[in-house]
Amino acid sequence: MTERNSYTKRRRPAKDTVVRTDGESPAVILVEPQLGENIGMVARAMLNCGLTDLRLVKPREKWPNVKAEKTASGASVVLENARVFDSTAEAVADLTFVMATTARARDMTKDVFTAHAAAAEMRACIAQDIKCGVLFGKEAVGLHNDDVALADAILMVPLNPAFSSLNLAQAVLLMGYEWFQSAVAQPPTSFEVRLDTRLATKEELLGLFEHLEGELDDCGFLALPDKRPTMVRNLRNMFQRARMTDQEVRTLRGVIAGLVTKRKS
Repeated sequence: MTERNSYTKRRRPAKDTVVRTDGESPAVILVEPQLGENIGMVARAMLNCGLTDLRLVKPREKWPNVKAEKTASGASVVLENARVFDSTAEAVADLTFVMATTARARDMTKDVFTAHAAAAEMRACIAQDIKCGVLFGKEAVGLHNDDVALADAILMVPLNPAFSSLNLAQAVLLMGYEWFQSAVAQPPTSFEVRLDTRLATKEELLGLFEHLEGELDDCGFLALPDKRPTMVRNLRNMFQRARMTDQEVRTLRGVIAGLVTKRKS
């Protein structure tokens, strides 16, 4: 996994500043953010809501970034601990449940949550030690379809249909506010996992996807270049919805290996 560190020069909050966070909380993943100022405003919005796990995927401007520090307005602890990754897949590898923010319909079958419902769902996950995160796309065009395909669900905010444009910090603040407010009443868990297993991480699922796709390439199933991206996304979405455990992933990879061995023998 390629991960680049954040600040080498640490700037601490003032001595009379108490930095309060919300314990275990979702990661905020910014995919290809364009402006340092926007990253700083996101950090400010995050700390307003007790969030500190900021992950950046290929930021356009050099990191660390002075402009981000200025617009963070004292939320330096978020910027100091921010991690930089070379791909979205690497940024979510240690997570198990991921939501993708989007303002438009995608040609994918996924559960759709409002920010309020998303906060309750993530509370339920974290109550079972399931690590969560939310993907936010770059300012101009949002998330790529391949990034959305990595997510388990979509997060959409119902706004004025005639004008639903949000800037990056506003979108993060909406999600963060609902997360912070959801602490008032803990929701019941929406699903349970047996004590002797756990839900698969994104890294484990990506290993399965790459294993399956490699074998499908070899047998010619994904031979049409113009259709391959859509077919791959559809397969990944199907398995994402299954919420497989780590044992189920290992079993399915064994099935693939067994079928391939039989075919080649």
